[in-house]
Amino acid sequence: MSRVAVIGAGVAGLAVAGLLARDGHDVTVYEKNARVGGRAGTIEREGFRFDSGPSWYLMPEVFDHFFTMMGTSTDEQLDLTVLDPGYRVFREPQPDGAPTTVTVPSGRAAVTELFESREPGSSSALDAYLDSAHEARTMAEKYFLYNPFTRLRTLLSPEVLRALPRLASLLGTRLQSFAARRFRDPVLRQILGYPAVFLGTDPRSAPAMYHLMSALDLDEGVSYPQGGFWRVVERIADLARAAGVTIVTEADVTAIRTRDAGGERVAAGIEWRDADGTLHREDADIVVSGADLHHTETRLLPAELRTYPESWWERRTSGPGAVLVMLGVRGSLPELPHHSLFFTDDWDANFDAIFGEDPAIPSPASTYVCRPSATDDTVAPADHENLFVLVPIPADTELGGGGSDGAGAPAIEEAADAAIDMISRWAGIDDLRERIVVRETKGPADFRDDYNSWRGGMLGPAHILSQSAMFRAQNASRRVSGLYYAGGTTAPGVGVPMCLISAEIVLKRIRGDHSGGPLPTTTSATATQVP
Repeated sequence: MSRVAVIGAGVAGLAVAGLLARDGHDVTVYEKNARVGGRAGTIEREGFRFDSGPSWYLMPEVFDHFFTMMGTSTDEQLDLTVLDPGYRVFREPQPDGAPTTVTVPSGRAAVTELFESREPGSSSALDAYLDSAHEARTMAEKYFLYNPFTRLRTLLSPEVLRALPRLASLLGTRLQSFAARRFRDPVLRQILGYPAVFLGTDPRSAPAMYHLMSALDLDEGVSYPQGGFWRVVERIADLARAAGVTIVTEADVTAIRTRDAGGERVAAGIEWRDADGTLHREDADIVVSGADLHHTETRLLPAELRTYPESWWERRTSGPGAVLVMLGVRGSLPELPHHSLFFTDDWDANFDAIFGEDPAIPSPASTYVCRPSATDDTVAPADHENLFVLVPIPADTELGGGGSDGAGAPAIEEAADAAIDMISRWAGIDDLRERIVVRETKGPADFRDDYNSWRGGMLGPAHILSQSAMFRAQNASRRVSGLYYAGGTTAPGVGVPMCLISAEIVLKRIRGDHSGGPLPTTTSATATQVP
């Protein structure tokens, strides 16, 4: 049994802690904030409970696998509701002011009817597109996502070798052009391209391999965990504690300690400050950082022990920043389903503003809106609605942070006002602004301050080809033995499912397991009892 210090109680930190504890290690997690969850956070105010991070429950098989690894099941831990419709797309209103919407239903058959209605003859192209997406997704999960890339032979299976020409084509083609070759309708193209934003990149830059995302929302459908993503965090944390993990909050790790072992630097523990400013030193045989990788490498390690020094980050591309707007609204909002996407007509201008050479907050800005109170009556008081609004913007901490009831930085509040006005006008909710009773905002400076996020980005490095799979920052230090990395800023990438997978990759590395797919599970595993 090794003593393990985990830095950060985000999803990845909690997940790796639980997996390692079940493997027999003595694990303590150190979290700088007063609550666990990291970017998957929550804000409670005046009877509203806002998820301040993830809100799309996708890749259910990854959750299923993780919960099985923890000796339980998704059914035991979560109450999932399938959303129908999956989401609605809003476009610039017609000259007469009428909203222009496209409602994306749940299930492949219904989605096929939608595509055919907008572009006659497109159903066969959609079938081929979704079949390809499933094949890419299966290949990714089997050989790439769970792969620590410590043995070349994991990529030399006959199945991978046979697929190499197709994989090369998907990696060498961009997602936007891949969709545009198959569909003419601009809204359909946007529906197929927008998932790139959830991967922290521009659909014009994302490899077409990521069309696999369409197998998730268009074919399998979208679910919602009752209680929101905060409920998911709570269950992962409870499972970790039940496995024997100790979680220390308000514990700001200031350094990773190392020692010499026969000329090799090995992890020796951490230093951290408590809420009173008292410095503590903890010994550990293994250190796992679930914190932002840039912060871990450039702030917690001396220069000579950095695998990814500042010069490495200067050559990387960040994903977007975000303005988050959390609104408590009086009365009902039937115009909005659980998930809504507001797409600007000038798609290229929107992404140029975020990722281009002269970055600025887009105006107008394509915007995502979640109304969890459409599905969950615990997230808002009676006769009120809960809205979460996400506006992708450049990752730039100089834009400032948010605040309560309009008290944030001017650029952040102006972007929030513009998003509210867009929702009001495009969805036909004329009195939306007057009905807002609670308003909370966050901006890039908050991501920096709360999560030590590189450049204040909301996700981490963008999923362009040079920052995906084996080309992404990997899960172990090359300079310090016994130091490992988990979370969205490392492999396999961003999003809650990827964070769960990164935790399993760390488990593999500590075990010395070089396999490329998910670890085998057994139905006879002892269940973790959760109070």
